[in-house]
Order: sequence, then structure tokens, then C-alpha cells
Amino acid sequence: MPEEDFDLMSLADFLHLQPDQVRRMTDRGRLPGRRIGGEWRYSRAEIHQWFESKIGASDERELDEVDRVLDLQDQKRSSEPFEIGELLQPECIFVPLNAKTKRSVIVKICELTAQTGRLWEPNKMADALRSREELHPTALDNGVALLHPRRPIPGIMGEPFLALGITYTGIPFGGPRGALTDIFFLIGSMSEAMHLRLLSRISRLIQQDEFLEELRQSESPESAWKSITEFDHNLA
Repeated sequence: MPEEDFDLMSLADFLHLQPDQVRRMTDRGRLPGRRIGGEWRYSRAEIHQWFESKIGASDERELDEVDRVLDLQDQKRSSEPFEIGELLQPECIFVPLNAKTKRSVIVKICELTAQTGRLWEPNKMADALRSREELHPTALDNGVALLHPRRPIPGIMGEPFLALGITYTGIPFGGPRGALTDIFFLIGSMSEAMHLRLLSRISRLIQQDEFLEELRQSESPESAWKSITEFDHNLA
């Protein structure tokens, strides 16, 4: 079995489920898997994408289930505070983000983040973001896009980071039913576990209409950061 893949037992351990539960979920098409030599095999990349699909537009119950799995994967981290403000600092908030097209948003937010020293190779990140967007757009119907590569690329950054850009007006970014996008989070993680935690945490934030309204009214990085830290701190 390739090192990157799960078999039935290792995926059950990863998801903290019984093997019979994983088998039933696979048989019913709820988990992406394939039979090789009569046994189920699961691509780590596809399982990662499956997690993302449960996070991006999830309801509270689904997010609770994702967090349960992530907490069990890393008991030490789950016992410590985890807040967006720890990784998203005012210097990585770009209000406004002067971009009017999908391509310019990606290039600009990578270049500006690189100027803070958190991202070492903006061109590689931009290329990875474009590849991810071609695979499946990260824009949601509430005007938010969660920009990230298909897999973490730790070699192009010194530590995990978040960046945020807010454009003056919404632009076409592949949102559902033609929804325009004006809020762009850039997620730079060092591992899949951290990546999924960040996605889950941000997803909880952007479910709050009041939070998005405050972000859109922000006139400076500092005011946006204040809104983010206040709403994030109040998450359960």
C-alpha cells in the first residue's frame, strides 16, 4: 500500500471510528474509497478533501463532528487555546485589497503576505492556489473564499499564518450560483491537521452574519483584527 494511503483499519483509527462504521460509510458512498485486491484503500488526499467538503459549508452539527475527530487526533493541542488572532495579525490584513479579478486577488494577497516575511515564495503559493481553484473553487455563497493549496506546503513559509484581504466590491470567484466574493482568507498551514483546524475555526466565524457585516465595514487592518478577535474569542 502506498505510504500516503489508508487501509480500512488505519482510516478507522484516523477517524476514531469502528472499522465496521468505516466500511458501511464506504459502501454507501459517504467516504471516497476504492477496492484494490479485494480490500478498501483510501487516498490520503481524497480523505483530506472529504474533510474539507464537510467544513466549508457545514452546519454546526457537522463542524462539531469534525472538531471531535481533530481533537482526538491531537489531545495536547485540543487542550490549549486555539484562536484565529494568534495566526492572523494586523500586518497580514489588507483593507482594502486592491484587486478586481480572480487572478489579481491571488497574486496580490500572496505578494502582500510575502512582504510581511511570513510567506517566502509567493509565486509558488499563487500557483498552488490557482491549481486548487481549478480543481474546486473555494468561494462560498456568503461572499467569502477560503484560499489554500490542495496540500500544505511547509517549505515556503517559516510558520503557520493566516492572511485576509477585503476588496471594495465583490468579484466573480467561482461562488455558488454566481455569488460574488469580497472577503478572502489565505490559509498557510504546516500540516494537514493544522489546516483542517483552521478551516473549521474560520467556518464557524463566517457563519455569523454580524461578523461578516463588521468585516465589510472595516476601514483599517486594526479594526478588522479587532472584530476577528472579539468574535473568535466568543466562539464556544
